[in-house]
Amino acid sequence: MSDVLDQLAETLEQRKQASPESSYVSSLHHKGLNKILEKVGEEATETILAAKDLGADRESPALKKDLVCETADLWFHSLVMLSHLGLSHDEVLEELRKRFTLSGLAEKASRTSKPG
Repeated sequence: MSDVLDQLAETLEQRKQASPESSYVSSLHHKGLNKILEKVGEEATETILAAKDLGADRESPALKKDLVCETADLWFHSLVMLSHLGLSHDEVLEELRKRFTLSGLAEKASRTSKPG
């Protein structure tokens, strides 16, 4: 999976430099962080709604596909956000790797004890 993320990150970086008229990614960067965050929020909401729909009918192939597609949109826009802020998916993956040795409850407690 990391290969897909690496390829996508490379493509996002290339498109960041493209003309906003010719690239959706470039247009998002051109519009700025608030627009990118708006898209992340929109995709998060659509993912939640798709999951809720699938929860009501877990056998529906169409609803499964909808959830997968909405999750892909959310991940995509999250990667655009990270790129815009000079961060990489590798940093997120490294954080996830660290959490393998830590219980979920302990990890959550460590985050809530940090200031701000």
